[in-house]
Amino acid sequence: MVAEKGPLLFHLLAVLLLSSSPVLISSQEHKYISYANLSTSWINHPSRIDNGIAVYISWSPVLLRESNGDGRKFGCSFYCRNTNNECVFGVLIFPSVVNFTRYNYYGSPELVWSANRNSPVGVNASLQLRQDGDLVLENPDGTLVWSTDTRGKSVAGLNLTEQGNLVLFGRNNEVIWQSFDHPTDSLLLGQRLVTGQKLTANVSELKFNTGLFSLSVDRGRLIAYVESTPPQIYYASVLKALSYVEFTNGSFNGSVIPSGSVDQFLKLGFDGHLKVYQFKESFWTETADLSNEKLGPCGEPLVCGNYGVCSDGFCRCPDTETGQGSFFRQMDNWKPNLGCSLVTPISCNHSKRHRLLELKDTTYFAFEASFVKMSKGKSVEDCKSMCLGNCSCKAVLFMLDSWGENLGRKGGCLVLNEVFSIINKDSNASAVSNYNTTLFLKVQKSQAMSRRKKKDITIVASAIGTFAGLFSVIAYSLVHCRKRSKESKEMEGGFLERVPGMPTAFSYEDLKTMTLDFSKKLGEGGFGSVYEGVLDNGTKIAVKRLDGFSQVNESFLVEVETIGSVHHVNLVKLIGFCFQKSHRLLVYEHMANGSLDRWIFNKDERHCLPWHTRTQIIMDVAKGLAYLHEECSLKIIHFDIKPQNILLDEDFNAKVADFGLSKLIEKDQSAVVTRMRGTPGYLAPEWLHSIITEKVDVYSFGILVLEIFCGRKNLDWSREEEDRHLLEIFKRKAEDGALQELVDGKSEDMQLHIEEAEEMMKIAAWCLQHDSIMRPSMSQVVKALEGFVASEMNRKRNFFYTQVDDRQKASDTSVIMPSLLSGPR
Repeated sequence: MVAEKGPLLFHLLAVLLLSSSPVLISSQEHKYISYANLSTSWINHPSRIDNGIAVYISWSPVLLRESNGDGRKFGCSFYCRNTNNECVFGVLIFPSVVNFTRYNYYGSPELVWSANRNSPVGVNASLQLRQDGDLVLENPDGTLVWSTDTRGKSVAGLNLTEQGNLVLFGRNNEVIWQSFDHPTDSLLLGQRLVTGQKLTANVSELKFNTGLFSLSVDRGRLIAYVESTPPQIYYASVLKALSYVEFTNGSFNGSVIPSGSVDQFLKLGFDGHLKVYQFKESFWTETADLSNEKLGPCGEPLVCGNYGVCSDGFCRCPDTETGQGSFFRQMDNWKPNLGCSLVTPISCNHSKRHRLLELKDTTYFAFEASFVKMSKGKSVEDCKSMCLGNCSCKAVLFMLDSWGENLGRKGGCLVLNEVFSIINKDSNASAVSNYNTTLFLKVQKSQAMSRRKKKDITIVASAIGTFAGLFSVIAYSLVHCRKRSKESKEMEGGFLERVPGMPTAFSYEDLKTMTLDFSKKLGEGGFGSVYEGVLDNGTKIAVKRLDGFSQVNESFLVEVETIGSVHHVNLVKLIGFCFQKSHRLLVYEHMANGSLDRWIFNKDERHCLPWHTRTQIIMDVAKGLAYLHEECSLKIIHFDIKPQNILLDEDFNAKVADFGLSKLIEKDQSAVVTRMRGTPGYLAPEWLHSIITEKVDVYSFGILVLEIFCGRKNLDWSREEEDRHLLEIFKRKAEDGALQELVDGKSEDMQLHIEEAEEMMKIAAWCLQHDSIMRPSMSQVVKALEGFVASEMNRKRNFFYTQVDDRQKASDTSVIMPSLLSGPR
């Protein structure tokens, strides 16, 4: 029921809500607004919620509601995570201990419904409850993002109920539209999931977009799907003839849940698990995993990734099961749970090269749930023919019951158009052990294998027909080919032997296919261009195609040897390489948000990185460099630390990239003499006499920190002469005690953390000492960032700075051309 309020009082309260700090403080009778009349609008001006955890969260409230009965609290709000440029309009659940009027938080709110999860908005987006009854979400430029499509349906107002349901009501308080009819990934206490509705998980823990997993009431059962064509079922409830399921305090769909406080909700996670969360001791804590007991250690669709075989929670590729090693390779040797990919992608144009790889005593997560869809009364050969004759078929599961009732050796076939994780039968629940199951995976012989076979047949036939006349020619050809092959293998084999922990070797044709003939160029890095590609499982990659030959060999060997044996969360991962004839290519993980320069040098205020993200990037880079300098078996100096070589993934985690200019030295060597490398503006003073240590990276890191917090380049020729050189300005401001004036003025959030930014710039000053001995090691920098070590701010502020006059400008800028690495990597 929606309470009736006078329009004048409502408008007064609306003004207070929009003009106050994040939560409205008003009269004793009306502590906050839980409803709105027509012709009301709200603008997204997010304020950060200090939630006591690392994840950046901000919000801009619209309506707030506290239950008069059980004390539950909800908010209808713009909600932003990680950045204010990716916000959704949705419903939040707050811990009941929250006091809205005093704005005190003991743990952050959780998003339980959203309107625009696939189309996030930024600052100044608007929500409008129009006179015609439509609730509309628009971008600042007026483009439509989302609406309830209730125009002309006699809507009287908007209400947030005590159950957390956002409702558009009519003149007689009837429900015209409600959020409970359009669930996203969560259910609240008392909320039902009815036939025709579904929960859809997020794509990741930090991203709102729809992911692979969904849950719905279908055919009278509660069924969980993983997205495919068609969708594959990985869970089906025992209870049947259902028209809805309801989440209550203590149960859901026949499953008993530990009873708790009213501060709880049920959520379908990005990993496909259905979990109950409850607020305990200042945090939202998982209290029940409703899917774990039914799925077991190997029942999740992606527990071992695509094509991965799960055995008691351990993952391997199908080749390991069969003893054949030519058809599959692991996506990441260090992370087998990421799955496997086909060495040769399946092509419908080469069906003659298709074959089925047999995996005995295996089953599939969709087996039980999809049993009714199996083609019955089929022999194993029938099943194999069904798959080989269907280009879309990627695998087929044959089932024969073990009780021997089918003397004709008939069974059922389950055809799969996409292969997720495979289950070793010994690892699954006893339910499937009653059946003999065999999985057949479709694979394709490589073109080289087919050509070799065809060539052998041709040679034999020719030899039989014209043995005497062509013997000498054939003998010469064989000797010549063997010699060339031997030389080629010695060259490539010698290279492979010198690369420890070899990453995956791709053929040039594979990479040409994956990159659509190198059609999408991401940018240009050291020694070559970078292109976007896609692996067989849909994973994006960045392929660096090395140009030239004299320089390429050196760069290629260094990069593969270095990155292939180095693994750290803050270093860009080398997935594979190509060393075939004259082709030299490197395959890296794809970094969705491109390089750092596009974010810190962007003049658009809407794309400014918040304080938390900038500090996290700095910490990530510091940890990556500390690993290179001190934790590898060989000390690795990067030589070219700059924003263009810092790449950001979809969650703005930073990784150090481009080891093409790296130099390896033994750990017991303190210094090395080498030619000058790197980029003007980031070079340490010792480059002038060419005696260098890893401290050159520390110096470049100091420049990087300044650029991140100041939001400008170290050398900016577009500015007036006295403002061109950031390091000189930094020196002056440090002497005047005015470092706060340098903090990026484009970011409101940075201005809110101006004192912390000043402390971080003091760490940068520590790194920028002219004398390399006075600079800290990167491990000391990490500890300083974590607050364990005080930075030693040199009173002399002896920063290195060399005046560059306009006559040098042309030559310098020819070296530091604007980076083309700013696209996704």
